[in-house]
Amino acid sequence: MALDIYSTARLIMAVEGINPKPSFLRDRYFPTNAGDIFNTEKVLVEYKDGDRRLAPFVTPYENGFPVTRRAVEMAEYLPPTIAPKRPMTIDDITKRGFGEALFGTMSPQQRAQMLAMDDLEDLDAMIARREEAMAAETMLDSGCKMVELADDKEVGVANEVRFYSEGANPYAVSITTKWDADGADILGDMADMVLKLTQAGLPAQDFVCAPDVADAIVNDETVQKLLDNRRYDLGQVAPTLEAPGASVVCVLNVRGHAINVISYDETYVDAEGEAASYIPSGCGVMTAPNSGRTLYGAVSQIEQADGNFHTYARARVPKYVADADGNVRTLTLTARPLLVPNNKGCWVSAKSLLTD
Repeated sequence: MALDIYSTARLIMAVEGINPKPSFLRDRYFPTNAGDIFNTEKVLVEYKDGDRRLAPFVTPYENGFPVTRRAVEMAEYLPPTIAPKRPMTIDDITKRGFGEALFGTMSPQQRAQMLAMDDLEDLDAMIARREEAMAAETMLDSGCKMVELADDKEVGVANEVRFYSEGANPYAVSITTKWDADGADILGDMADMVLKLTQAGLPAQDFVCAPDVADAIVNDETVQKLLDNRRYDLGQVAPTLEAPGASVVCVLNVRGHAINVISYDETYVDAEGEAASYIPSGCGVMTAPNSGRTLYGAVSQIEQADGNFHTYARARVPKYVADADGNVRTLTLTARPLLVPNNKGCWVSAKSLLTD
């Protein structure tokens, strides 16, 4: 029997062999761990309140004192479906491809295989960018709004997930004096954000912000006086951060906490074709690595090979469909991610940090 290189099993192997595109926010703050890929379409989300309680004193004659466990919030979510697809026509496989020799000897069949691999890499990168955008929004808003498209490509169905029960995000703070204005108290404002985390028993290590916010921080006279000028180097990227667009511009001692001020300038192209920043201008988030995780729901799809439903517990699930009448092959890559916190309020965000 001939080897079917377009079977879902083979395509899954190809996808898993792709060198993943670096996604700073997703990888640093929302890693996927063992048990985070579900074999059901819905995922179980559990997160706790922070705990700063002291152990109670008891008399020598008392056999311990009962203490309650930390409150755990548990909910079942249906992750959104992300499924970009790309067609492959006869014209695609009969014409010279990108990077191919002008008079190459590649056959249409070989070119089709090469294009399929290139398409999988492109689709995977598109999904990774969507996950990065979800990570940024979740950190800034403690939730994520998703507009799901169907037949109408212009109007979608709104879907929103929130990780708080109040009417507004309780983990967002307002700054009285803008950080680029006279009288700004950047260290004091950052200390308040750190305190909001530590009072809940949560770590504070990174302040991730837009480049203009990072500029305001390092240009602040009070901050500059605290920095060791011999080590003050705005052109050096911290060696611990190996993601494009992310760099530590300074490390500040905020009431005893060493806070990495991370400038993140990566962008994407939005639905209107305009460049947009993952962390918008004037925004920043105080948090720590591994504060959340990325869950994946299972993907169910009908396979062309047998016409039956199959379910896959994978972060990426490819699907190949051939239309013999139209002479078109379509390759789809599906993911069902949900980015969630490990603890309530593990991100303290601030918007409008700068004057308009």
